[in-house]
Amino acid sequence: MSEDFDKLALDYHRRPKPGKLAIVATKPMANQRDLALAYSPGVAAASTAIANDPAQAAELTARANLVAVVTNGTAVLGLGNIGPLAAKPVMEGKAVLFKKFAGLDCFDIELNETDVDALVDTIVRLEPTFGAINLEDIAAPACFEVEQRCRERMKIPVFHDDQHGTAIVVGAAALNALKLVGKKLDEIKVVSTGGGAAGIACLDLLVSLGIRRENVWLVDRVGVVYQDRNEEMNTYKAAYAKDTTARTLDEVIDGADLFLGLSGPRVLAPDMVKRMADRPIILALANPEPEIMPDLAREARPDAIIATGRSDFPNQVNNVLCFPFIFRGALDVGATTVNEAMKLAATHAVANLARAEPSDVVAAAYTSEDLRFGPAYILPKPFDPRLIIEVSSAVAKAAMDSGVATRPIQDFRAYKDELGQYVFRSGLVMRPMMLRAKQAPKRVVYAEGEDERVLRAAQTAVDEGIAQPVLIGRREAIERSIAELGLRIKPGRDVEVIEIIRDLRYHNYAEVYRRLMGRRGVSPAHAINVVRTQPTVFGALMVKRGEADALICGTSGRYGDYLSHVMDVIGLRKGVKVASAMNLLILEKGTYFLSDTYVNCEPTAEQVAEIARLAAEEVRRFGIEPKVALLSHSNFGSADTPTARKMRTACQLLAEEFPELEADGEMHADAALSEAIRNRVLPDSRLKGQANLLVMPTLDAANIAFNMLKVLGDAQNVGPMLLGAARPAHIVTPSITVRGLVNMTAIAVVDAQLAAPVAAAPRPPVVDAAAEE
Repeated sequence: MSEDFDKLALDYHRRPKPGKLAIVATKPMANQRDLALAYSPGVAAASTAIANDPAQAAELTARANLVAVVTNGTAVLGLGNIGPLAAKPVMEGKAVLFKKFAGLDCFDIELNETDVDALVDTIVRLEPTFGAINLEDIAAPACFEVEQRCRERMKIPVFHDDQHGTAIVVGAAALNALKLVGKKLDEIKVVSTGGGAAGIACLDLLVSLGIRRENVWLVDRVGVVYQDRNEEMNTYKAAYAKDTTARTLDEVIDGADLFLGLSGPRVLAPDMVKRMADRPIILALANPEPEIMPDLAREARPDAIIATGRSDFPNQVNNVLCFPFIFRGALDVGATTVNEAMKLAATHAVANLARAEPSDVVAAAYTSEDLRFGPAYILPKPFDPRLIIEVSSAVAKAAMDSGVATRPIQDFRAYKDELGQYVFRSGLVMRPMMLRAKQAPKRVVYAEGEDERVLRAAQTAVDEGIAQPVLIGRREAIERSIAELGLRIKPGRDVEVIEIIRDLRYHNYAEVYRRLMGRRGVSPAHAINVVRTQPTVFGALMVKRGEADALICGTSGRYGDYLSHVMDVIGLRKGVKVASAMNLLILEKGTYFLSDTYVNCEPTAEQVAEIARLAAEEVRRFGIEPKVALLSHSNFGSADTPTARKMRTACQLLAEEFPELEADGEMHADAALSEAIRNRVLPDSRLKGQANLLVMPTLDAANIAFNMLKVLGDAQNVGPMLLGAARPAHIVTPSITVRGLVNMTAIAVVDAQLAAPVAAAPRPPVVDAAAEE
């Protein structure tokens, strides 16, 4: 590490507040009532309930989501025995990873104790506080005994990540590398350097996976582990002792299929690599310098698959791929231990994820890397959002199947949806839409069918069964992108591809478009040009003619241009006088809908009332009862400006025309969001509780508030949703993510389910229209 990097690291730990952790309350503490509930006398009810039934602790306290990271600082990273105090930054870092990747709360506990008996006794006494124990950086061989004795005495998971986390990721790497080179587990020769905790655990798990113990050669700093050796031996190493006269790594490396290094730098020489078997697998995991640098190994054996513990080379073996998610799954089912079945389930889940197509999140984070399964990609990336879903659920199921779960999960599909909320914050809010969409998937046409995000969203839509995607674009370009992205969708089978220039419908569509435009200066020739060159127009015409059920467009370009095309072709719903847009923001404090964020600059009172009604209608589709606040700088008549009068009138219109709708205004934003503030001004307001649909007086107010809340509140956005169109159509924005497109797809499908059906026009054959011209 350079001095500059060290300085950056120290500054990172010092500012703006020392350390990396803080405690945040999960319940409000705003008044005397809250205090009485949180502490005396209310807390007595919770304590009594737990005394009567200890299982209630999982529902009444944070214990079921709380992990202890415990160390005595005797084997910290590559720094050795630096003691518990110096180990604290590492343990804090581990706690942060638990929170970041799995939503688990974590306390770091550094114990000034090296005596095994005393260390075990101390850890065991922590059981009432924590749901699980993560042992960290405890030197071998003491770590084996500490873990074993704690597991025997405790009824919660005790997991030494240095051992088993490393082993699980090594196991996943080995499974995938062997799959690529076409070798079988029970036929390969393994040579391993390093007889420490991680090294032994890795060999044990590889044996559990199917590697034959007699085919494993273990070499430590003394040399080959052989029978009757006395120097630096223990029972864990002895399990791999060989009846051999070989004493060095150089003597046993010949013909090795897999080298596993958990030792130190420059242990494996290029000459040794040359003598390994065909297509060797080299897992050189010493940090910061591995047993052999990847470039030297590649030079010696171009056919090798190589992994290291470093992030600056492909195939990083990193425990963060598994440990947060093992604990997540174990805690979610109340597992009493982490057993072999759970570790094997995690291994296979990690391995399988590397074989799947990469997620858009990973692709965006690693733009310069080829993320398709192959020699340079045998492990998923740490930021893959699917890890928590796949690994945690696999571990939870294995815990249930092996009989160590005290709180079995009844609905695994729902459980996976809940896990998704840790990475896709829109998951729970979108769940009603997703479930409804799956019941009757509709044909959704995407105007920008060549966009990488659209293709990824189409893959997800097919996988989740929420839609039948129709992609407008060049077939060759779409097929090429699908292959480059490693997606599994196949045009003609999973998705329909519309290549406008080869589609005969554009003649009929052009005439329909010309008639729709009426006397607006659109000649037949111009109509043909627009239909052939504007995918949004073509897609909108498909929806209008019943050849698709919904349209999604807007991934590039200006919102207003798309809106113009949609209104020209699809128009407004019968009885609706104005279209509008609504966005959903998911914040830590709640879920809020804002309108009109994109369409009407200065809506009239009548238009505001209609915008509120249409927005409330859409909110109900999320399974949420709308509570509408018409916002203003005026608070229930405190000002008499034009905008205040407009919002006041709109509120009156809503009350007259839709008395069942819980709505009030005009009011300040704080009054809308706080019933206490509102009651001080107007105790008899029609709005009860907190508003969840905020209707703004102008486009400026709505768009500024939306973007400000999105950034300052670190909010997850869903939308914009177009309201009032005659047929389902939504115009997204260029910043939309793949998950955003998936969400909008589900919304469009539900809109289509509720819309009156349109009889599809007869479809002409697809021909090469360009050739015809």
